[in-house]
Amino acid sequence: MTKYKLTWKDLRVEDFKTYLFAMFKAFIPKKKIKNLDELENFIQTKSAWVTQVTLYNYLKTRMGTRYVLHFDNDEFMGSVNLAKWNIYSVSLQDLTFFVFSYLKVNFNYQDTNKAKEIFNKIIDDEISNKMPIDIVDDARKSFDERFKNMNWDIYYSDLPFNPSALSLYKWAPIAEELKNLDRKIVLNSMILKWDVIKQEFQNLIQF
Repeated sequence: MTKYKLTWKDLRVEDFKTYLFAMFKAFIPKKKIKNLDELENFIQTKSAWVTQVTLYNYLKTRMGTRYVLHFDNDEFMGSVNLAKWNIYSVSLQDLTFFVFSYLKVNFNYQDTNKAKEIFNKIIDDEISNKMPIDIVDDARKSFDERFKNMNWDIYYSDLPFNPSALSLYKWAPIAEELKNLDRKIVLNSMILKWDVIKQEFQNLIQF
C-alpha cells in the first residue's frame, strides 16, 4: 500500500476524540493490579493509550497550529489506520514482555508462559475490533520469535520499549523528509510515554 504523504491540511476535530479521551484517561485514579485478568487489562489499555497518544500527537504536531482538522482523504485514513494497528501490535509485545520480566525479577513470578497466553487473548479480542488479519498473523509470529529469545532477567531494564518507538517512526504516515528531521523527537516522545506507564505499573502491582 502506498502511504499517503501528510500535508498541511486540517482534519476534523471529531477524529481526535479517541486521542483526547485517551489523554484524559491518564488522570483517572488507578486500581491496584492483583491478578492476571487485571494485568491483561492493564497491558491492553496502556498499549492502546501509548499508541493513540503518540501517533495522533505526532500527526497533530506536523499538521501545524490549526485546530479544525479534516480526515477527508480515504487513502490517508487508511494509512492512519494501518499505522495504528502496526504500532499497537508492537506496543502490546513490548509491554507484555516488560511486565513479565519485571514480575520474574522483582516478584519471583516464574510462569512466563502466561505472557504468551495473555498476548494471544488480547490479539483475539482485537480481531473483533477489526484488527487486520495480516497484522494479527505478523504480531503472533513476531511475539513467538521474541519469546523464544527472551532473557527475562534483563528485558525490563534493557531498553524494553525501543521496538514500539521504532514502529511509531516507521509507520507514522508522514513524508519521509519530515520524519528524518523528527527521528529523535519521535522516538523520545514514545519512550517518555512508556516511562509514565512503567512507573504506574510499579506503583500498582501487588502480585
